[in-house]
Amino acid sequence: MSYAELYRRSIDDPEGFWMEQAGEIDWVQPPSKALFADNAPLYEWFKDAQVNTCWNAVDRHVEAGRGDQLAIIHDSPITHSTKGITYRELRDRVASLAGALRAKGVEKGDRVIIYMPMIPEALEAMLACTRLGAIHSVVFGGFAANELAVRIDDAKPKAIIAASCGLEPGRVVHYKPLLDAAIEAATHKPDFTVIFQREQEVAKLIEGRDFAWHTFQYGVEPAECVPVSGDHPAYILYTSGTTGQPKGVIRPTAGHLVALNWSMKGLYNVGPGDVFWAASDVGWVVGHSYICYAPLITGCTTIVFEGKPVGTPDAGTFWRVMQNHKVKSFFTAPTALRAIKREDPNGEFIKEYNLKNLQALFLAGERADPATVEWAQQHLGIPVIDHWWQTETGWAIAGNPLGIELMPVKVGSPTVPMPGYDVQVLDEGGHPLPRGELGAIAIKLPLPPGTLPTLWNAEARFKKSYLEHFPGYYETGDAGFIDADGYVSIMARTDDVINVAGHRLSTGGMEEVLASHPDVGECAVIGVTDELKGQLPLGFLCLNKGSNRPHEEVVKECVKLVRDQIGPVAAFKLACVVDRLPKTRSGKILRATMVKIADGESFKMPATIDDPAILDEIAEALRGLGYAKA
Repeated sequence: MSYAELYRRSIDDPEGFWMEQAGEIDWVQPPSKALFADNAPLYEWFKDAQVNTCWNAVDRHVEAGRGDQLAIIHDSPITHSTKGITYRELRDRVASLAGALRAKGVEKGDRVIIYMPMIPEALEAMLACTRLGAIHSVVFGGFAANELAVRIDDAKPKAIIAASCGLEPGRVVHYKPLLDAAIEAATHKPDFTVIFQREQEVAKLIEGRDFAWHTFQYGVEPAECVPVSGDHPAYILYTSGTTGQPKGVIRPTAGHLVALNWSMKGLYNVGPGDVFWAASDVGWVVGHSYICYAPLITGCTTIVFEGKPVGTPDAGTFWRVMQNHKVKSFFTAPTALRAIKREDPNGEFIKEYNLKNLQALFLAGERADPATVEWAQQHLGIPVIDHWWQTETGWAIAGNPLGIELMPVKVGSPTVPMPGYDVQVLDEGGHPLPRGELGAIAIKLPLPPGTLPTLWNAEARFKKSYLEHFPGYYETGDAGFIDADGYVSIMARTDDVINVAGHRLSTGGMEEVLASHPDVGECAVIGVTDELKGQLPLGFLCLNKGSNRPHEEVVKECVKLVRDQIGPVAAFKLACVVDRLPKTRSGKILRATMVKIADGESFKMPATIDDPAILDEIAEALRGLGYAKA
């Protein structure tokens, strides 16, 4: 079946299409139907089924005779160690941890917060929760105590599972003091905590509350998988909200299983026994979907990587991992690839490794600029596939369905909508726009399986955030267009579309042009307030390693490039060279914060910022251009 036929069927006959996909999952009690629409616009999938995520991700592969296959490979260039865990070992470890949690009173529906670095035990903790029907909420390891406290008060966990520390290049991140401070600050107190003691730092335990990982499990009865209903939340994942109060995205169990299983075969073209690597963190949605759940549900070997794209020890570390572990499909964020490209613009490291097993490179998490995609295509010689999705959706909204057919790649576009996503471009009034016109991207309801049905304890906020602006649609918050061939292009968040003298312009389009300059390794464009034109674009340029040209020359050439390729209408005249850009720990550039600094407005320090000192450097650069005057 071609992509066009498959997609058409998913839109015209969602019931038949998704019931067919549900046949790939092991059910305790199969669903009687796919879609439950009696509470529209809140839709649910496979609601009356009984199922267990951990069984589908672990036990069934052991039962099928594949217990000796590696389930997880942990590769840590920081500790210079690699180890593998088979499906049988994983089942036994998860059942033991689940049994210990059950013995301490954790039951179906209880919440458990997980606060861990990139180690296999983080996945074991997630799977142990789903084994019991407990609802896990992973908080990015090393998150500030205040942010962790806010999540403790919202999720009200019975237990917290943490590690003694995380490791960054050249430093140890002390998790336990952060955890202690968060519990102290939170109104809600967990019954107990479980601490995995790493050899790099053994944390001091509080008697009666804290239990060491191994002694906690000593002598307990392993737990069996507990069936849950199809609409039971597998997990809550907090995503930053505009109010400062994080939004708890709920992932429903049955839809999650069905959608992720389809995506591994249909989108990533991998199956049982293949090695799949998503270079992300379990604290983010990519880590949930494509480090932990989807590869294991499909019977792949998944890689848990504790390192950085550069500096652990060099810009070749990704290629080493792919060579050594025979990775078939690789998924990372464009920012990681840009960091590698900036360190190694000529791709010298790539030539040092044998990447014969690698069939495709997938990019997501932010817009993949054409210069980075083309660099990767040139040096790797394989399809480089941009795809677009959100924490809320849990899997791709648009992508290139490699397992169905490889569509022609259009650099700058994440290709076409995935099954069940009726993607449309709307004007401010909610009316569909003609092909090629820039507008708000929305998805006609219902969303497909695996996407969020609502927010944790915040249904009114869910409706206000996503459903009210365009009735009958889910508002993505992204701006873009759909071309004559049906390809989707995401140009910016809707608040990154700037209005220059009445012209709506995409900052993403300008970044695309700037990134094509041979000296520019990375860039960002923001809109700053201007009395005459309303807003003006301002560019930040990070130069490639080894570029020693005068900054004024590069800026002048970049201004000319935008003028030549977008036109005088962009009014692009302001740019400066900076060493680095402020980012979240997952690699997203903090454009909204940069705008506030430029306009002299007060702002809340983003909880997810990688290095707060960068904001001072940005403010200094802006003052040099006459902005950032408080």
